[in-house]
Amino acid sequence: MKVPCALTIAGSDSGGGAGIQADLKTFAALGVHGLSVVTALTAQNTRGVIDILEVPAEFVRSQLRAVLSDFEVVWAKTGMLYSRETIATVRREANRHGLKLVVDPVMVSTTGHRLIGEGVLDELKRLISVSHLVTPNVSEAEALSGMRIRSPEDAERAAGEILRMGARAVLLKGGPLGGRRMGDIFARGRRIERLEEKRLPADLLHGTGCTLSAAVTAELAKGKPLLEAVRSARSFVRSAIERALEVGGGARPVNQMAHLWLEAERGRLMEEVWTAAKLLESCREFADLIPEVGTNLAAVLPGARGPDQTIGLSGRIIRVAGRPLVTGFPQAGGSEHVANFVLTAHRLDPGIRAGMNIRFSEEVIAACRRLGLSVGSFSREREPPGVKTMVWGIEEVHRKLGRVPDVVFDRGGVGKEPMVRLLGRSPLEVARLAIKIARMIKG
Repeated sequence: MKVPCALTIAGSDSGGGAGIQADLKTFAALGVHGLSVVTALTAQNTRGVIDILEVPAEFVRSQLRAVLSDFEVVWAKTGMLYSRETIATVRREANRHGLKLVVDPVMVSTTGHRLIGEGVLDELKRLISVSHLVTPNVSEAEALSGMRIRSPEDAERAAGEILRMGARAVLLKGGPLGGRRMGDIFARGRRIERLEEKRLPADLLHGTGCTLSAAVTAELAKGKPLLEAVRSARSFVRSAIERALEVGGGARPVNQMAHLWLEAERGRLMEEVWTAAKLLESCREFADLIPEVGTNLAAVLPGARGPDQTIGLSGRIIRVAGRPLVTGFPQAGGSEHVANFVLTAHRLDPGIRAGMNIRFSEEVIAACRRLGLSVGSFSREREPPGVKTMVWGIEEVHRKLGRVPDVVFDRGGVGKEPMVRLLGRSPLEVARLAIKIARMIKG
C-alpha cells in the first residue's frame, strides 16, 4: 500500500502533547506516513518545560540525509529548531533536496518556556524566505514583523510584512485581542482573507500550533491546493480541540485521534439508529404509539454541539395498515426536531445521547411512571417568542427539576400535537423503552 510521506523537523515533547509526537499522530490520523528529524529533546509535561537538550546540528543533518535518501518526501514542516546552526542546516538541506516547507516559527511553549535560542531571529527569517507557508501565532508574528498586533487590521499588515521576507503564504493564527478572539488571517500574494472563527473552549490547551501546521503539511502531501489544505487542517484541529484529552494536571493536550474516532463513532451510530428503527418496525404494538406527525429517532456524537454531529432518520416511522413502517434512512442531521431536543439534553447531561417522540396520552404517562421513569413536562403556552421549542422545552424542564428526566411531554398548543419524548443513552435503549411502554398499554 503506497501512501504519501510527510516529514516533521522539530523537538521531542516527553509529555506527548506537542512537537514530533503531535506531528506524527496528526500525520497518521490524516493518512500519510510520518517521518521525523529530532532537533531537541525536552523534559516536559502538561505543567511546563523542565529542561532542553539540543541535538547537534551535524546530527540533524545526518537524520535529514538518511530520511531523504530513502523516502519520497515533497512536503516537510518545521517546529522547534532552537539554534542558529540547526536552522541554517535545515535551510541548506531543504534547498539541496527541493523540500517544500511549512514553517511553524515556534518560539515559546504553551506554558511560557522559551524554545528558541538567543540571537536566532535573523536566521529564522532566512528560513522563512524559502518557505511555502508560515504559521505564526500573534506573538510570533509580532516578533517576526516588528509590529504590535492589536486588531485584525494590524494582523493583516504583519502578515504582509512576513510575505515580504520571501514566504509564499502566511497563516497568522488568531488569538485573544481586547477580550475577544481574532480569526485566522491567510495571506498569499496580494490576497488577504480572514478565515471564519467560531468560538472554541477557552481552556489552556497544548499542541494546537504543532497540530495545525502538521495537518496542513499532511493535506499538502496528499495533493490538496494550499488554501483547501489550510481549511481542512483548521477543521481537523477544531475536532482535536473540542475533544482535548483529560490527562496530566496542566494544559490539556489536543486530541489528534478525535477525527478518526468521530468517523468510527458516526458509522456505529448510523448502524444503531437503523437497528433501533427496524426493531420498532417489527413490533406491531408500537403502531399505537406513533403520533399523527410520525415518530422520529435521533442520536448524537459525544460532545455534539450542532446538527452535523447528530444521526437521525431522513424520514419518519409512520403507521400503515395498523403496523409501523420505517421511511428513510439514517443520515447526518436527520430528524431535526428530535435532534434538537437530544442535543439540548446532551448538553445538560452528557450521558444522554439518544431520543425519540411518541404519541401523548395520559395512559402513556401513567405507564412511564409505572416503569419507574422520571417524568417532566413543559407548557407551550409559556414558550417565549423567537425560541426553538425543543431547546427551550428541555431547558425549562431541567430548570424545574434540576436534571433532565427520562421522559419529557407537553400537552400541545394551537396547531401543535401533544407529544411525549423519550431520552436515553443509546438509540436501542430508547427503542426498547418505547416497546415496553407499548406492550404495557396493550397488555
